[in-house]
Amino acid sequence: MDRGTSTDDDGSIRLQVFELRRLSEACGSSNTIFEPQSDIEKRDSSNADSVSPTTVPAIRAPEKKLTLFALRLAILEKAATGLGTLGFIWATVVLLGGFAITLDKTDFWIITIILLIEGTRIFSRSHELEWQHQATWSIAGAGINSFRALRTTSHNLIEAIKSIITFRPFISRKHDKRTKENVDRTTFDGANSRRWQRKSTRTWTSSDVPLLPYAHWVFLSRNISKLLYWLQLASATVCVALSLMKLIWHNYGDVAKGDTDKRNRKSALNIFYSLALAEALLFLLEKAYWEWKVIYCKLLEEVNKECDLGPSGLVSIRRFFYDAYSRCVNGSIFDGLKMDMVSFAMELLGSSSPDEQLIGARILSQFAVNERFSDDTLQKIGINLTVIERLVEMLNWKDPLEEEIRRSAAEILSKLAGKKQNSLRVAGIPGAMESISSLLQTNRNSCGATDDIGENKIIIDHAHYGSWTFNHLGLLVLKKLARNHDNCGKIGNTRGLLPKIIDFTHAGESLLKDEISTNCQILTVKRSLQVVKMLASTTGTTGEHLRREISEVVFTISNIRDILRYGEKHPTLQKLGIEILTSLALEEDATERIGGTGGILKELFNIFFKEAMPQNQNHVRIAAGEALAMLALDSKSNCHLILKLKVLDRLVEALEVPLLRVNAARILRNLCSYSGANCVHRLRGVIAAAPTVSAFYCNQTDKYFLSFKISYLVLILFIFV
Repeated sequence: MDRGTSTDDDGSIRLQVFELRRLSEACGSSNTIFEPQSDIEKRDSSNADSVSPTTVPAIRAPEKKLTLFALRLAILEKAATGLGTLGFIWATVVLLGGFAITLDKTDFWIITIILLIEGTRIFSRSHELEWQHQATWSIAGAGINSFRALRTTSHNLIEAIKSIITFRPFISRKHDKRTKENVDRTTFDGANSRRWQRKSTRTWTSSDVPLLPYAHWVFLSRNISKLLYWLQLASATVCVALSLMKLIWHNYGDVAKGDTDKRNRKSALNIFYSLALAEALLFLLEKAYWEWKVIYCKLLEEVNKECDLGPSGLVSIRRFFYDAYSRCVNGSIFDGLKMDMVSFAMELLGSSSPDEQLIGARILSQFAVNERFSDDTLQKIGINLTVIERLVEMLNWKDPLEEEIRRSAAEILSKLAGKKQNSLRVAGIPGAMESISSLLQTNRNSCGATDDIGENKIIIDHAHYGSWTFNHLGLLVLKKLARNHDNCGKIGNTRGLLPKIIDFTHAGESLLKDEISTNCQILTVKRSLQVVKMLASTTGTTGEHLRREISEVVFTISNIRDILRYGEKHPTLQKLGIEILTSLALEEDATERIGGTGGILKELFNIFFKEAMPQNQNHVRIAAGEALAMLALDSKSNCHLILKLKVLDRLVEALEVPLLRVNAARILRNLCSYSGANCVHRLRGVIAAAPTVSAFYCNQTDKYFLSFKISYLVLILFIFV
């Protein structure tokens, strides 16, 4: 049966219980579990199928600016390459083929130089792109890739021009570089900085390959990309200078009258130098446009800001832009337009490179939590089972060097599980529950049985590993998965998972009474209680099995008892614990086990009768009364235990309190019905309630109180019969 929706804060749920022996149950802010329901609750209103055809407002993707920029650059690049190829063919076929002997010595060598320069540039362009690609392969070397090559000497020139235009002091590149390095160091400081120290023990990192045994720094592949970049600029500049010089001077040599061999030489040379000049100018225009957009207009930083990827996201943006540009250059100019950040990230997520995996995980994690991009991102992830399987697999990566990847995968899954269909897909992956269980770290001895729980204290974080974060994320994923009936069964059937969840419900006296207790600890307890509550309130055969399993765990009831006893500063936790007891009371064995746990009934009555409780916490008192009524229902042993607490007189007095009247009557009714004949003399105190019961029964005519009248009618019969 489908589960109802619940919010992350209060963990409330709506469901129907079909056990006819028990009373109908539905949890809400104003309704009690004993009230008759007039209609069927609408469920999963916020968990509509992720693939259903809904009208979603179009979200402008910031990365479109990058793909459009890459397209324009590719047009200039391919135009320049086309002109260069045409000029190369013209020179080899027409000039050197037809006029090789008649060419002036100067023209011959200039043509040869231009051909060598442009031929090398044209045919080595793909190799230069490959070197730049290798330079951006590693995040560690991402600061020394082709994009930082753009920020060297040319950056100083542009910054100087900007300082003149804007009348501000010019800051040198060295100072800017030092500032940038300080920012990078701050961004990746702490535990995550160890991530960049990871080196593969069997393979080289492409950007760090020393091509020669000496002069390692010069011949690193990432530095060769810079060298090729500046050589291309130099060759284009030389080509412009030589071509322009020859076109201006026109000193191609004299043509003798009647010499037909040299008649078309001048025109052929003009065409060649014009092609060479146009090709070089287009190439320089492309680079100038690149410099202008990347350095002056800061396009990459602008897109990174719009994507909300943070300081470290600039590496991802650079990599995305470079890949889009490479596709436009190497294939169709429109290939880059087909790219988007989500698909790009999902592609990197399946890579074998840890750095690329981290880039992909970062992008998907940021987009999944961003309100503008979350719907589109989660929809694309949800229909790609390969990506979901990859994310689930990453939950098992416990290497501290892969901490950020694992955390990002858990964050993505926590958002993904919020959609009904996606939650089914996640839970349907083999081993998914075991992977989610691996996020929960307690101090239980792994060598022991999985159903045994050690001392109930959550393990403290390691020095550099965020165990608390993974605990929170693991419980959040389980909480969202538990909204579905089938997923609840899978959670209960996963070996060792249920005891882990219950272990997190422990909250000692020091934690609950401490004024400065950390929010993360309280949040962990709250989420674990919410998960247990959702599991315990499951319907059907699955619900019966789960309630039996939960009640059989030794520390379930004792943990809730501690919360009831010491948690007066945390009424939300108390209410969750009470609601768990109410749900467990649907099973006879669990009811007896709860009553047999010392202090549970006493703590429930203390909360029920507590007059000093603030008015905004009255819902806790009502929940306590409902739990007591359920525990006393059809349980002779619990009725005897309640009578031993000598609370009969206070229950009679509670009939005068409007807030407690209904639940007090239910408790008294159950005591009178199920205590047995040998306890009749101990229930004579109920007679004192005769005037109150009779007056209330006769005066209430609202249908809302129809079920309450039954309780008072039973009391009347007991009193007067």
